[in-house]
Amino acid sequence: MVRILVGQGPNLNLLGTREPEVYGRVTLADIEARLRAQAAACGGCELAFFQSNSEGALLDWLHGEAPRAQGVILNPGGLAHTSVVLRDAVRAIALPTIEVHWSNIHAREPFRRRSLLAGVCLGVVAGLGITGYEAALEALCRHLGVETGP
Repeated sequence: MVRILVGQGPNLNLLGTREPEVYGRVTLADIEARLRAQAAACGGCELAFFQSNSEGALLDWLHGEAPRAQGVILNPGGLAHTSVVLRDAVRAIALPTIEVHWSNIHAREPFRRRSLLAGVCLGVVAGLGITGYEAALEALCRHLGVETGP
């Protein structure tokens, strides 16, 4: 069984109520339910979810969980644009990681258009909302050799 970590950074606990014109009404619980259903359908993935508004807690979680995981889906939120230490952690754990952003960071403010993490990730999905998480899970499963369906 492949174990995939699904990490969420600062302010993502507010999905569903935060700036609905940008992020819609989908909550973290909705994302988790959809990804769990998707993982169950392919039968070869176990998912571990975590969200923190603290950069240090996110780092500690990645460090602690990485030895028992084969891949990571990470929405770093605003840390994508500011956190060298999160980039270093992703690189250090040496797991294939897909960076996900709910909104299209390239269509937003100029400071959001650069991700410090992108260069150490297998791929980046941005602007597709919940579909981006599903695409990331499918891509990561395929990369890890887990069948995801036809």
